[in-house]
Amino acid sequence: MEAAIECASVSRVYATATVETRAVDAVDLAVHRGEYVSITGTSGSGKSTLLALMGLLEAPTSGRVAIGGKDTGAMSERERCVIRNQEIGFVFQSFDLIDDLTVFANIELPLTYRQGVRRRERRDRVEQVLDLVDLRHRAKHFPPQLSGGQQQRAAIGRAVVGDPAILLADEPTGNLDSGNTDRIIGILEDLNRNGLTLCVVTHDDCLAKRAGRQFHMRDGRLEAKT
Repeated sequence: MEAAIECASVSRVYATATVETRAVDAVDLAVHRGEYVSITGTSGSGKSTLLALMGLLEAPTSGRVAIGGKDTGAMSERERCVIRNQEIGFVFQSFDLIDDLTVFANIELPLTYRQGVRRRERRDRVEQVLDLVDLRHRAKHFPPQLSGGQQQRAAIGRAVVGDPAILLADEPTGNLDSGNTDRIIGILEDLNRNGLTLCVVTHDDCLAKRAGRQFHMRDGRLEAKT
């Protein structure tokens, strides 16, 4: 089975004049197309840094990250940006919505960076996603007018509006109560059942255990959970 994401001996080191921190240490990981993978670990274990490397938000100090079989280390920054925009969706614990844009405009935003996508196409796709995350009735509202669960659903909508192959979620239920957590988990699992490759970093054991494969990070190293 072809790997959607492949990390080969990937490390990320942060260095100052006096201290060197190995946030990710020689990680090997292949996430196959359509798979659901979870990564747990304590704060500072390196799991969010690993997710950033997998999503091309950071570059490894050493090792190789491939997306869909393509070695991203050999790419220009422009080429990496195209992959981030077209093949990878991101969801964060803090939602990262733009407060002065409506829910509709927040979800539409990634499509505005794509050449050749007409306004009518953008509108139709956003409306489909609004139904997917059950926010059509909130389309004209602004993020501060939404509950935490609604903001996270809007963030998921923005992440998938461009029909990416991969969704990377960093603590997607971390700021939510149990009711909203269950709803977000349901949306993520529906997306995965429809073929989206899903990789979730989480402290939530309930969410982690629903994955097809589970991993744990400790001191920058990744190990499979049995």
